[in-house]
This record gives sequence, C-alpha cells and structure tokens, in this order.
Amino acid sequence: MKAGIHPNNYRPVAFKDMSNEDVFITRSTINARESIELDGVTYPLVKVEISNTSHPFYTGKSKLVDTAGRVDKFMSRYGNRKK
Repeated sequence: MKAGIHPNNYRPVAFKDMSNEDVFITRSTINARESIELDGVTYPLVKVEISNTSHPFYTGKSKLVDTAGRVDKFMSRYGNRKK
C-alpha cells in the first residue's frame, strides 16, 4: 500500500438513531460536534435519522411519512411557476 494516503485518526464514535434513540459504537474518522457518555467512556456523537434498527426494510414495519408537510414545503418553495 502507498504510505500516507490513509487517515490515521480512526477512533470509536457513537452513532445515535434519532427515530428510536438506539446508539451503536463503531470506528470512524468523522468529525463530531457533540459527545455522549456511555458506560463511563465519552465518545464523539453523530446523530443519524435512520439506521438498520429503524429502517422499514430491516424491521419489516412500514412507517408513516409526513407527505403533507413535504408537499406544503415544496409548494411554498416553488409554488405555481406558470404565473
């Protein structure tokens, strides 16, 4: 392998699924602004919207998505462009 092309700041990072509050720890180089303490150890915290513990494909449960809010947001942003 070539020397000096791989990052050298791998460290344990906590990822928190915001939809079900599940937390898992893995090694990463991602920059985090927040931190969390788990079992007496402080980890950098990265918040994610969906993970394998909340994704419908892995859980087998469908989740109601706020489509009305998305449509309203789209219409307020783009509206009727024919005018």
